[in-house]
Amino acid sequence: MKKAHEYGILIIVFALSISLISWCCNKKKDNGNSSHGTSKNFVVSFDSTLVTAFYAKYPKLVLYKKQVASLYQKNNYDFIWYDKKGRKETADVIYNKINNLSEEGIQVKAPYKEIVDALFQTTTSKSDINTELFLSNYYFFYINKTLRGIDSTKMKELEWYLPRKKQSYVGYLDSLLVDPKLLDNKEQHISQYYKLKTVLQRYRTIEQKGGWDSIVVPNDFKLIKPGDSSDVVAKVRTRLFLTGDIAEDSKNRVYGNALQLAILKYKKRNGFTLDKTISPKHIAEMNVPIGQRIKTIIVNMERCRWISTSVTKAKEFIVVNIPSYRLTYFKEGNMALVSNVVVGNTMNKTVIFSGMMSYIVFSPYWNVPINIIKTELLPNIKKDKNYLSKHNMEWNNGNIRQKPGTSNSLGLVKFLFPNTNNIYLHDTPSKSLFNSEKRAFSHGCIRVEKPVELANLILADDSNWTPEKIDEAMHKGKESWYTLKNKIPVYIGYFTAWVDDDGTINFYKDIYEKDAQLASMLVEQ
Repeated sequence: MKKAHEYGILIIVFALSISLISWCCNKKKDNGNSSHGTSKNFVVSFDSTLVTAFYAKYPKLVLYKKQVASLYQKNNYDFIWYDKKGRKETADVIYNKINNLSEEGIQVKAPYKEIVDALFQTTTSKSDINTELFLSNYYFFYINKTLRGIDSTKMKELEWYLPRKKQSYVGYLDSLLVDPKLLDNKEQHISQYYKLKTVLQRYRTIEQKGGWDSIVVPNDFKLIKPGDSSDVVAKVRTRLFLTGDIAEDSKNRVYGNALQLAILKYKKRNGFTLDKTISPKHIAEMNVPIGQRIKTIIVNMERCRWISTSVTKAKEFIVVNIPSYRLTYFKEGNMALVSNVVVGNTMNKTVIFSGMMSYIVFSPYWNVPINIIKTELLPNIKKDKNYLSKHNMEWNNGNIRQKPGTSNSLGLVKFLFPNTNNIYLHDTPSKSLFNSEKRAFSHGCIRVEKPVELANLILADDSNWTPEKIDEAMHKGKESWYTLKNKIPVYIGYFTAWVDDDGTINFYKDIYEKDAQLASMLVEQ
């Protein structure tokens, strides 16, 4: 009897244990959540199937599903945006950033914004799965738009082969949850991004005040010279006052000294020859609508998102901006040299890419590319059997090359950064081309106006070279290669808007017509 009694007690205890375990499990899975021991309103984790259900209900966010899934797998499906006190501060920071996307030049609206607005109007300490998943999607939406930029798969379409910056934004959130102010850190992009952002706000203010009117000129309008007087002069003065090129709009109809200086400033930042005349092409540029200027700024902010901040931290590097026809050599954080350049024409575009300058070639041969031999040289040789000798050229193993010398198409020196595009920097005997406003004349390589200065700066810290030795090597008439002791990064970029350190915005012609294509991608995404 005693054993039977003990057996019965064991059965009862076992049953009670099963019931207790069952109750606890049911409690844990209540509403797909598990309760935190310190607060009845705070839940720790949720059922992973709720992620799939979320995207079935909100399909416009499916673009971020892979990133969100990776985020929750990493965090064991714990709630990220809530703690026992309620929604975390970072949640409100993300929501506020979404509300102010336009400040970052983002033109698209976050999907299901009205639903999220309603969720945020409710203040509660209770964790909510919808708000939780919306916040995670909005986090990646914001990060992808403002930090990463458009998907890297689009780069080939844009013919952009500069390396993109790489960062895990799943891991970045860990730091952001600890310090939400990281989103305001001005070292997340190259400094140009923030300069463009400042000008964007300035131009939007101009737009909100009505922008500027088109300057209408008479049908026979040809030129305005210093000292001339007309209604057009007064309109130009008003136009330049709006963009800060002249400090005061006196309404004066006379083209006097103050306006002449303003015209020079305007021409410099718009890529025109620096003289004081005003012609129809200058008026046409002034008539570009404010809305179009804003689009140009936004497009170039996007390009800035693709560039790693590590680029500008290098000891020395060279940047060529194709639309501005300009090379800048940075050394120890300072601009050591600025030189005009000639770039590829529209049929032979200079490629947007980067390389490491490794060699300088003095008194170079020009090994003529096959396509130029076929399309240009062979037809000329047919017409004139002495064509090659007249141009200091010769056959070389079935190809044609031009001998070293002052008439060589590469000039007296070239700078090589080996690449599959066969693009390099070089001197040129055609110095007059640097005086042109439009300097897209080459077959793709980049002609440098100041090759001697560039060579001297590159070799300044090399004890093997002096300016005299460099000059001798350039004029020797015999090709010689020199391997640089330190390779120099070269970046060939494409920016149609650029802000100087003093806040002056420069606009350049979109010579390869790339802005519209990128602008359409920004609207579609």
